[in-house]
Amino acid sequence: MSDPLSDSALVVVAAFLNQIDAEMAKAALEAATIESMISADDAGGLRPHLGLSGVRLLVNADDAEEASEILARSGQV
Repeated sequence: MSDPLSDSALVVVAAFLNQIDAEMAKAALEAATIESMISADDAGGLRPHLGLSGVRLLVNADDAEEASEILARSGQV
């Protein structure tokens, strides 16, 4: 079974200051059946101070518009 997020280009729909906020936004997208993934440059969570670019939430490019609308409606961004 292939990973649905690897089949097309990924785009960032939101960036957060911490992992918890990103996880809450990811849950909102999952409730709407939109696959997403979290990306952070923090050494796998061991060095959160390295995450200068924030914690990013990515979705397939085809889902980006709908995902942005869901996050805006839910107050996640």
